[in-house]
Amino acid sequence: MTDAKPAQAATTGRNHRWLAAAVSLAVGLSFFGLWFWLLPRWLGFTVDTAGAARWRWLAAVPSVLGFAIALRCVWDFGWTGRGTPVPVAPPQRLVVVGFYHYVRNPMYVGFAAGWIGLWVIFGHPNPKVIAAVGAVAVAVHLFVILYEEPTLGKKFGPEYELYRRNVRRWCPRLRAWEQPRRMMSDE
Repeated sequence: MTDAKPAQAATTGRNHRWLAAAVSLAVGLSFFGLWFWLLPRWLGFTVDTAGAARWRWLAAVPSVLGFAIALRCVWDFGWTGRGTPVPVAPPQRLVVVGFYHYVRNPMYVGFAAGWIGLWVIFGHPNPKVIAAVGAVAVAVHLFVILYEEPTLGKKFGPEYELYRRNVRRWCPRLRAWEQPRRMMSDE
């Protein structure tokens, strides 16, 4: 009879993990959908590829890989962190799995690679749009250093500080950072 409660707790934990992952994916896919619906028109993307040089299609590789990385990170937020990328429902655990072993912000890096790839394929150089994209990049950077990093530091303390000291914010490491065993959560 004493084994029933741990088994029930494990089942409940697994169910909660699946629910958190599903909610995170729903939020992430909604975000993707919104961006794919709004941004292409705003950035001047067109599907008319008759005048586009064939080499531009090479940018599809980093674009697809970038968006796949971002989507995997959304999954990691739900499955490992048991939360979402949205600040009102953040992960409850520090997410240091998958691409987070290489760079602290792989979701942003993936989105940037994806959108830059699409811009190479479909975009047309426009100084105003380039300036706006630069402003958005600065705003994201400021959001990360002024809100996300201090919030993570307060929430996860020394665990996050060790991670922050070993994994760069934007430029990926060549080899994955292996966190000490005592820090690893029950994944």
